[in-house]
Amino acid sequence: MQTLPPLHFYNSKTRQKERFTPITPGFVGLYLCGPTVYGDAHLGHARSAIVFDVLVRYLRLRGDKVRYVRNVTDVGHLVADADAGEDKIGKMARLEQLEPMEVAQRYTNTYRRDMAALGCEPPSIEPLASGHIPEQIAMVEQILKEGLAYESEGSVYFDVRAYQARYGDYGQISGRVVDELLAATRDLAGQEEKRHPADFALWKKADPTHIMRWPSPWSVGFPGWHIECSAMSAKYLGTEFDIHGGGMDLLFPHHEAEQAQSHACHHHSPVRTWMHVNMVQVNGQKMGKSLGNAINLRQFFTGDHPLLEQAYSPMTIRFFMLQAHYRSTVDFSNDALQAARKGLRRLVNGLGALDRLYAMRPQFGPEDVDAGLETQISAEVATIHQALCDDLNTAQAVAGLYALLKRIQTLAGKPEGLVRVSDAGLDLLATSYRTFFLDVLGLKVEPNDLTPLQDGLLAQYKTAKETKEWATVDALRGLFKAAGLLIQDGKHGSFVAYDEN
Repeated sequence: MQTLPPLHFYNSKTRQKERFTPITPGFVGLYLCGPTVYGDAHLGHARSAIVFDVLVRYLRLRGDKVRYVRNVTDVGHLVADADAGEDKIGKMARLEQLEPMEVAQRYTNTYRRDMAALGCEPPSIEPLASGHIPEQIAMVEQILKEGLAYESEGSVYFDVRAYQARYGDYGQISGRVVDELLAATRDLAGQEEKRHPADFALWKKADPTHIMRWPSPWSVGFPGWHIECSAMSAKYLGTEFDIHGGGMDLLFPHHEAEQAQSHACHHHSPVRTWMHVNMVQVNGQKMGKSLGNAINLRQFFTGDHPLLEQAYSPMTIRFFMLQAHYRSTVDFSNDALQAARKGLRRLVNGLGALDRLYAMRPQFGPEDVDAGLETQISAEVATIHQALCDDLNTAQAVAGLYALLKRIQTLAGKPEGLVRVSDAGLDLLATSYRTFFLDVLGLKVEPNDLTPLQDGLLAQYKTAKETKEWATVDALRGLFKAAGLLIQDGKHGSFVAYDEN
């Protein structure tokens, strides 16, 4: 492998790019806030999962061992992200007349199904919040001992003012000014239990209507939303780990509270690098049910939504996500998705072109090798590594992949040029293209309706062409065209490629 440049990531806490060095050389601990499982997965879930899937893939390509923890929130996340009110899963259970854990299991299953369809590899560990209640209670007890939390009417709240007086770093992740935050915090239901409106719940006493509840030293109740991630990340990654990821919407209050309570419990900040994925828009608007533009992933895959002109495959969704830097907003529209589909098909055709180059290799050298070509290919490969090392810039990495594609297409169009490419140069081009496309960006060739029959139909086409059965030739071309494929004839034979139009 080439000598790779050092990694740099934008750290939300420091608001600058920093060189990334794992706490333990060769091992990276990464925690991603996963879904609250009360509904079908949407584009925001997809974007976070795809971004960190690529990060994990690239870290492993570089030789690091990665423990990737992505949690499932199945309790404690209240409506409007508040400290009072109904549990999101409990509310859905009441509406659907189901047990809360039945709701949680259903949408955990569909989330995993949809992430797998998008090409996301499963995490190393996928802990459930409901399965770690003892760890959360122990953490709350420790924060109470530190004098940075207090009990009130059976609930326990984090004391933001006391924490700020001791450590002074509340607000750093979200960029909030604490004095303004304390002065501007609006009143909430159940506010009378708190010493100050900015305090947040570590444990909530359950009211008689709350279905999900556990015994604790303070009351029969349930954990606060924020304490869950602190407890699970510490259990599986230690009290200080390398990377914590999530959506931009989690900066405040979730990640700010998580950082503070972990610091209060363990006497140091829990995370070296905080990475946040920006928001998803639909046709220039924020995605939301009230706007009628909330489209879940299954609807994208089937096309079953009024805003969709057609169905879009999981790989089209994934590729579109990768064409934007993770810290920029991404705007979904039918035009944008159709353009992404065309671009993806071009790259898929590059894989087929590589196969043909190797098939033609014996006919065309190498006899007159140009040593400079191998250097050029190596430089093109290096630009993709540089893009990924520079804050995981997948947009530039995709551009670099297109540069490799152009070189492949040039050789496929004029294979006699292979006499100028060394064996090492061709191998570098082919291996790098496949590695970045398949293993790092996590893209794959999706089957089509003709996949099981394609080789046989192409053989029929070749026979019909040789025997001048033009009606059969035209019929077979039409059959492939209907499946989004083209039969292309060249002086070195016929082959099938995706229609890029």
